[in-house]
Amino acid sequence: MTRKVALALAATAAALALGATAALAATGRSNDDPGVTPTSILLGGTTPLTGPYSAISSVTIGANAYLRYVNGKGGVYGRQISFKYLDDAYNPAQTVVLTRQLVDQDKVFAIFDPVGTEPVLAVRDELNARKVPQVFAASGSTVLGAEGGRYPYTIGFQPSYLAEGWVYGKYLARTQAGARVAVLYQNDDYGKDLLNGLRKGLLRSKVKVVAAEPYEATAPDVQSQVAKLKTSGANVFAVFAAGKFPVQAYSVANKLGWKPKLVVTNIVASASNVMTLASENGTNKLVDSTISGVFLKDPNDTRWAKDSGIALYRQILKRYVPGANPKDAYLVYGMAVAYTLVEALKKAGKSLTRDGLVKAVQSLNVTNNPFVIPGISVKTGPTDHFPIEQMLLQRWHKGAWHGFGGVWGYRSG
Repeated sequence: MTRKVALALAATAAALALGATAALAATGRSNDDPGVTPTSILLGGTTPLTGPYSAISSVTIGANAYLRYVNGKGGVYGRQISFKYLDDAYNPAQTVVLTRQLVDQDKVFAIFDPVGTEPVLAVRDELNARKVPQVFAASGSTVLGAEGGRYPYTIGFQPSYLAEGWVYGKYLARTQAGARVAVLYQNDDYGKDLLNGLRKGLLRSKVKVVAAEPYEATAPDVQSQVAKLKTSGANVFAVFAAGKFPVQAYSVANKLGWKPKLVVTNIVASASNVMTLASENGTNKLVDSTISGVFLKDPNDTRWAKDSGIALYRQILKRYVPGANPKDAYLVYGMAVAYTLVEALKKAGKSLTRDGLVKAVQSLNVTNNPFVIPGISVKTGPTDHFPIEQMLLQRWHKGAWHGFGGVWGYRSG
């Protein structure tokens, strides 16, 4: 091969490469990242479709419904979004297996809206090591935000459990002077963060935590824990539990003749039937006047009866999940998360990459999410991995939650 021929071939190859790069840029397709084509984005996630925490899977179903709605409007920059979610039954070991399947076999672009603190943490190290985004995890674990610098590819969505517990503490400090508080808490990051937040909120007040009893998520019941808490003489009962255990706590307290003021978490309040079951057909008077926190519009709260966001929620459910229970607030949560993801995808731009999505997720300031309570923003920064740190308080009365007062913003100091 002569030198002139070699140079000509090299020039031709370079021109072809430049042409291919230009064409790729025009379509917005990534050179390296899987799960993205000029016309599609493939997301993956895990959720407990079965098992004791299956009710929480509504957050995944709601998110998928909103993404289908967005696809019906043309998608994001012409790309249709597919969301493949698999049942891990809230078992971290299963989460690991299924997440690897999604990443290695299905070649998803990102893990989106994975459900549960322990499942999320089980795969966090691996996903970050492989630079796969794990975005808007359905967990309020404080470490998701506090360790954002170490795990930049992982971010939660809802208020941290520490912040939620802090709000309850501040509320009790202001309204229940001298109260004695007993706490039932799940023995993991979820329960411990809530308890720590409660204690922080009660600092320098006359309200005291006089007893705290943990339970394991695998336990059959919490009867002995509630019986112990009753002997403390507490007049406030904080139930930092999930799944079947909040209903059990109400029932056992009622049978023991204990009549404290009840505080339950947003996870409990958002479940469609927990409070109804706990009322025991109206015979359990402990249920009425229970306090909880909320950051999303509750479809059962009359204040949102004519709200455009809830109207959109009902429209999407009717079109894409016709058999779903419109009273299930977890579905609203899912739509709120999906709305935020779409905003992040738009911010990431037409040339979509995993790193581009992570950068977009770390610089959000969404103040108009139609499913989030007005006055509460979804805001992040490079070192701020707590998208929501505000809540409204609500009270259960006559079969429904009713928000009251103004928005509470968590202050760590």
